[in-house]
Amino acid sequence: MRNEAPADKQTIDTSSPAMASQDAAPMPHDENLWLEDIHGDDQMAWVREQNAKTIARFQDDLFDSIASDIQTALDSEGKIPMVAKRGDHYFNFWRDTTNPKGMWRRTTWDSYVSDSPEWEVLIDLDELGTAEATPWVWAGASVRRSDNSRALVSLSPDGGDAHRVREFDLRTKSFVAGGFDLPTAKTRFAWLDDDTIIVATETDEASLTTSSYPRQARVLRRGQAIADAPIVAEVPRDHVAIFVGSDVGPAEADSTDRVFAIDAIDFFNSLPSFIDLDLVTEESGAVSTDASAWEKKWTVVDVPTDVEVGFDRDFVLFRPQSDWNHEDFSVPAGGLAIADIAEVRAGTIAPTVIFAPDAHTALQSWTWTRDYLVLELLADVQSQLVVLDPNDHFSSSRLPGVAANHMVGLGAVDRHDDATANDYWLVSTGFLTPSTLAYGRLGPSSTNSYATPETIKTAPALFPSDGFCVEQHFATSEDGTKIPYFQIADSALVLDGSSPTLLDGYGGFEVSRSPVYSPVMGIGWLGRTTITAGRRGVYVLANIRGGGEYGPRWHTSAMRENRMRAYEDYAAVARDLIERGVTSPKSLACAGGSNGGLLVGNMLTQHPELFGAISCGVPLLDMRRYTKLSAGYSWKAEYGDPDVAEDWAFIQKFSPYHLLEEGVDYPPVLFWTATSDDRVGPVQARKMAARMQDRGIDDVWFFEDTEGGHSAASDNKQAAFTRALSYRFLWNSLTGE
Repeated sequence: MRNEAPADKQTIDTSSPAMASQDAAPMPHDENLWLEDIHGDDQMAWVREQNAKTIARFQDDLFDSIASDIQTALDSEGKIPMVAKRGDHYFNFWRDTTNPKGMWRRTTWDSYVSDSPEWEVLIDLDELGTAEATPWVWAGASVRRSDNSRALVSLSPDGGDAHRVREFDLRTKSFVAGGFDLPTAKTRFAWLDDDTIIVATETDEASLTTSSYPRQARVLRRGQAIADAPIVAEVPRDHVAIFVGSDVGPAEADSTDRVFAIDAIDFFNSLPSFIDLDLVTEESGAVSTDASAWEKKWTVVDVPTDVEVGFDRDFVLFRPQSDWNHEDFSVPAGGLAIADIAEVRAGTIAPTVIFAPDAHTALQSWTWTRDYLVLELLADVQSQLVVLDPNDHFSSSRLPGVAANHMVGLGAVDRHDDATANDYWLVSTGFLTPSTLAYGRLGPSSTNSYATPETIKTAPALFPSDGFCVEQHFATSEDGTKIPYFQIADSALVLDGSSPTLLDGYGGFEVSRSPVYSPVMGIGWLGRTTITAGRRGVYVLANIRGGGEYGPRWHTSAMRENRMRAYEDYAAVARDLIERGVTSPKSLACAGGSNGGLLVGNMLTQHPELFGAISCGVPLLDMRRYTKLSAGYSWKAEYGDPDVAEDWAFIQKFSPYHLLEEGVDYPPVLFWTATSDDRVGPVQARKMAARMQDRGIDDVWFFEDTEGGHSAASDNKQAAFTRALSYRFLWNSLTGE
């Protein structure tokens, strides 16, 4: 078995057969290529004209009321300030009316659990943005674990994925003069020691993949120019990216510190590798920045590339996307297996299966405390938490107190601190239930350790929910597959097809959609009542294939040439709502963003007869050119390669930009996006709106925010505006009000 890279850089070539051996797909005529110049003067003039028309049409008193109420909810002082413990402090990022861009702040435990915590502000982004004439948007922080005194702070200049990384001193509450400072890029990094980090970032065109992500990892010492830092790992240009990370504990901890590099071949295939840091540490105790010290030190985890690999101290976890069958063992798709890192290093991996899925239950994620492993499961899209004890042959027990039709999430508090080593946060939420934060502790099951965790904070209700109820139903798709969906409606709902109904969904990239409290949805949709019939809005969430609600098979069954199954599932839920009398086509709307924008774009073009209005946000729509726009090249594994004729033959069947037909009665549609979205980009929404308008199709609207990135919102005011626009458009289209 291969367990070492062949040279001083990790370079693994898993390229597909040469394009020359495959037939190239033709490029259809595209009259809107000019709109692909994102920042061009003529293009932005077109955007401003479209925005003006859309705002003039939909910004009225009701719009302003919805936007104001949503912003008030998002700015609510009653929201739970979720925290991350580092050392003796609990860190939080917070936005409100006074600080729309937000504050990074911290407090102590005693203060946090009080009714009125006292916060120490570390960075005020509004003040920083004013001082530096840049509207900085928070993108996260990584605190140095050795002493918790420094942090690497990520700030985006416009809300996009690209961000600047700067070193911050938590004692002086200021940026470090001469410290780490990396220019704006789609950077990944991790601490190695007090003065050294591993960085994957952009240095020149050759440092990026075709997908616009870094392909080289460098080891950087404080004060060193990034271009002078040695490259210690790199991946082929046609792969998605190289990702880096580390497992470095406190200075006094008795543990093996490691660095990781992951060759992301595509979205679902990767080659992870690692180095124990003592192998690249100099006599001074500092991690070496000499390229020769890193030669042949990488251990490649020799498993199938579709196996997700996770590291925790000397444990290595494996979750395969397809059945992993070996002569000595077998791990089912979506299962979880474990091995000692010594086996991985020796190339003798024979993992033990510690979780196997069934037809109804799927693993969503896992969390380590110091001594326990907690699995987050979905059973027919209902949350379950299972605790495994590695010291008792991974015996399992259920964590009680998980309510039906609710979602729970569990996170370790701080396993590096003896006082909190096996403590956990538990967040519970539901469609009509505001979030609750509880605090618990794990221990041997014989010690009655699974008592109900203590409630620390409860968020207030931010929209009226009296008289609503949550139900789960199942629709039958074209191939007979049962598709679950949640329905939130008036408990006295009259099944006569007259209720304004909003259908939501995603169906891609193994992303699961589950119950969550959303004041934005509650205010924008459930809070609406028709004037004439007095009907309240109905909200529906469909758990279609392509997602991860039933594990990787649920996802892979709707990839590439099987992509149409996701759209068949969604249409089946729409028909079920109509057949059950919940709504009717004229009273049914759908909304989605990103891959969900592609989903509703296909409802627009494939099933216009089922819907009375469609809101399509930050979407993919032109599937012939999506690989050439923004980060689209990275999604070929999900959708296929449109440059290959064989793939284009099935991709064109779900490319909304190419499915428009003459003489079809399309429902009203709103496309909304952001100029600064550097993931999907604004181009596809622009082109789709332009094509429909040029063909004389009525009720086609477009709005493009200049900031906000892929979320189309860099602060709560922007978020409230774009979401209010979507809800106002949908409600008006369905009800005329």
